Amino acid sequence: MLFVCAASLSGAMQISAAQKISDKEILSKVKNYDQYTREVRRHLHFYPEVGGQEVETVKYLKQRLAEIGSFEICDVPGSTGFYAILDTHKPGKTIGLRTDIDGLPVTESNVNGEGHPKPFVSKNKGFTQGCGHDGHMAILLTTIRALYDWRDRLTGKYVFLFEEGEETNTGIRPMIAAIKDIHFDAIYGNHLASNVPSGMLYIKPGSIMSGMAMLSWQVFGRGGHASRPDHSVNPIYASTAILNSVAVAWNQQRDITKLVTLGITQFHGGETWNVIPDSVYIGGTLRFFDWEAGVRSVELVKKVATDVAKAHNCTVRFGEKMKAQVPPVVNDKSLATFAQNAIGTLYPGRITTDEGYNWYASETFALYNQLAPTLFTLVGVQNKELGTTAGHHTAAFDIDEDALQYGIGAMLRFATGY
Repeated sequence: MLFVCAASLSGAMQISAAQKISDKEILSKVKNYDQYTREVRRHLHFYPEVGGQEVETVKYLKQRLAEIGSFEICDVPGSTGFYAILDTHKPGKTIGLRTDIDGLPVTESNVNGEGHPKPFVSKNKGFTQGCGHDGHMAILLTTIRALYDWRDRLTGKYVFLFEEGEETNTGIRPMIAAIKDIHFDAIYGNHLASNVPSGMLYIKPGSIMSGMAMLSWQVFGRGGHASRPDHSVNPIYASTAILNSVAVAWNQQRDITKLVTLGITQFHGGETWNVIPDSVYIGGTLRFFDWEAGVRSVELVKKVATDVAKAHNCTVRFGEKMKAQVPPVVNDKSLATFAQNAIGTLYPGRITTDEGYNWYASETFALYNQLAPTLFTLVGVQNKELGTTAGHHTAAFDIDEDALQYGIGAMLRFATGY
């Protein structure tokens, strides 16, 4: 049964001691629910939906929750996302467990990174779960099922966060606004990672995923006939000069001890071979592990673009989204230490702290630290023998389903032990 979200989470508390959930019980539960996990993941992989359009995905998730038991379900205003609450009505901590729910507008390939045929391919043409969010949802649903089984032995509250539009950065702020009055003690999330060996868990304090800034600007000149370039002001030359100058400034005018990657991904100008265009559009992204370095780098790009454009008698207009938007994912030190010890006991030898696994992708999970200490775990899915080696956001991306068990076990150990 699903209950409509109430205005308050307060209520009468029953005093009862928590009964420790053992490692053995967690491993047994994960094993018993293995087929369920795979079934959920496969269904969600077959029918991906992009951010803001996850209507059928949400229906499916809520249906699965109803099959598990009774939860308070709260839709997030201005979003397709929602959250569900399991309240034990016993004093204890409030733990948030999060998944993203959106797919990508990418046509999935029938073969994976090593050219092996994929066992499961999207049935929604033009869309794919090419980042692993299908696995994230399966991990959380199985975790919820296990926690519900143990609800009489647990204390406190669990808030399960189903975040819309992680890829498009559209669901996080409505979610934050919706849950800001819940007093979380910790929020936990995970991400399947194709750069980490299958069965390994990357858990460490500090930054593990980069922050992101969007680059978006237009260079305006004056168009005209290609036969008389002297009668025009060609924004193409100005734009190429801007990019060359930004590349030089990157090492000359920035603190090079603060890593920031510069990725120019769009350069659009002109419609035909014999007409000088009025304008050129340039787009891209910056990634960084230091927020201030990211902010300063955006300002550097703006300054160089403005000054160089002026030297070419052109002007620049920056897009409103051209700014540092998502901070790095930074794990709380105490939570990371707890998790390393607790999950390390559950899965000996499967915890890695090698900073070589730091990921240059960005994640809206970073913003949950506005509400509480956070911990984000990378769950390795790279298996060369199976062929699951392709990078995220590619048509060939695939996962090793056997790795999902470690994501579930880690989430359960954190949720029941912290």
